Amino acid sequence: GVLNTSDQILQLWKRLHLYTIICNQQPGLNLAKRYGNIYTIWSGHMAIVVFSGFQAVKEALIQTEDFAERQMTPFLKRPLKTKVGIIFSNGQNWKQQRRFGLITMRKLGLGKTGMENRIEEEAHRLVKIFARAREQPLDPSLPVTTAISNLICIMVFGYRFSAKDEEFQRMLTNLNYYMKFGGSFVYLVSCLLLLYELFPWLMKYLPGRHQRVFRALNDVTSFAKEEVEKHRELQSLHDPQDFIDYYLLQMEKVRDPESAYDEENLAQCIVDFFIAGTETTATTLQWALLLMVKVRKEIEDTLDPTHSICYQDRVKLPYTYAVIHEVLRFKYVLIVGVPRQSARDVNLYGYHIPKGTLVVTDLNSVLYDPKRWETPEKFNPHHFLDKDGHFITREEFLPFGAGPRVCLGEQMARMELFLFLTILLRSFKFQMPEGVKELSLEPMVGLSLHPRPYKLCAVPHCRTP
Repeated sequence: GVLNTSDQILQLWKRLHLYTIICNQQPGLNLAKRYGNIYTIWSGHMAIVVFSGFQAVKEALIQTEDFAERQMTPFLKRPLKTKVGIIFSNGQNWKQQRRFGLITMRKLGLGKTGMENRIEEEAHRLVKIFARAREQPLDPSLPVTTAISNLICIMVFGYRFSAKDEEFQRMLTNLNYYMKFGGSFVYLVSCLLLLYELFPWLMKYLPGRHQRVFRALNDVTSFAKEEVEKHRELQSLHDPQDFIDYYLLQMEKVRDPESAYDEENLAQCIVDFFIAGTETTATTLQWALLLMVKVRKEIEDTLDPTHSICYQDRVKLPYTYAVIHEVLRFKYVLIVGVPRQSARDVNLYGYHIPKGTLVVTDLNSVLYDPKRWETPEKFNPHHFLDKDGHFITREEFLPFGAGPRVCLGEQMARMELFLFLTILLRSFKFQMPEGVKELSLEPMVGLSLHPRPYKLCAVPHCRTP
């Protein structure tokens, strides 16, 4: 509808104020304490159903596929148009793209020593960057993000980029702007989602920060399309080397104008890999460097100094592995899970949820659920250790989501975090710069929760490579 009366404008203002209240809530959601583990937020005429706490989220994600669809709001339709890759696709398109992505990632070495070796090489490059700082204060955000992003590049493009490559750095800058966009969840949800629902035709032309985020995403997509074109020119159908090669080969095999395998979907799949696989892992690693204290001692006491660290070593390093899991829990990088919609009318816990309703699973509330975690508000690696110090898995540990929409790159992210962190901590003692007494653990809120800018000094334990 159109807001054409003072009462309607006042109603809009009240809703914006409600979002301000919502976004000031602490993890664990005080709203759930007041309204229950399933409650509704109204954005204009649109209902958003929120699932909070482990049991409700488990029911929504794992025990039913009724909420496995994504909803294409006007805000998302603007940059994505009709080709939506993996993250925001539905139906047969989603099934094809996701299945192809899983199979191709395995062909490219995910879960095998090939990918593990690539991760280890990139980690050692990062060690050299820290070593060149010669114990002087260094902001780890750019080198960490570049390293993680290059692993996506190796998988998708078949090669890595130099940190001095201007086009690559521009792509990372645009990706970073997109993920940090808005500066607050209030701006994202209360303004954009609501205004795009009410005035999609008007928002297309109005200036503002939303136009900058669309340009940033468009530039990342253009970067992907340029790489696709390079591969097409040099394509070898008999010897595919990377994700683009395999995808172009699949397009040649299918040759159906109605097929979901086309260059637009390919470009969006590449963007999805960068969005889901770069920012989240790099941000988690930055949080981890802030929180490390005891891990170095376990690595030093357990592994031979001449031993090359591999992913299997996580079994020998239960405390280190527990710390990584606790970082993912305590500093979960997303505000909520990616929104979904109900595929049909659903009755859950006595509530009727109509088909097409926008659904949000609050994964933070699961990771901070006081009924499931001993000290949810504290950083406590013992959440993942038994009384004998052995690592234990927890069913309420859901930073990668769950069910049919579980994160496609979960295994790769786990390998990256373990190898990067252990290799860095084996090489350096990280400490605060002289004169700095404390590093803030309060996040900056955008589309993800980033650490506030900080610097660390990397003091070598021994001569680095």
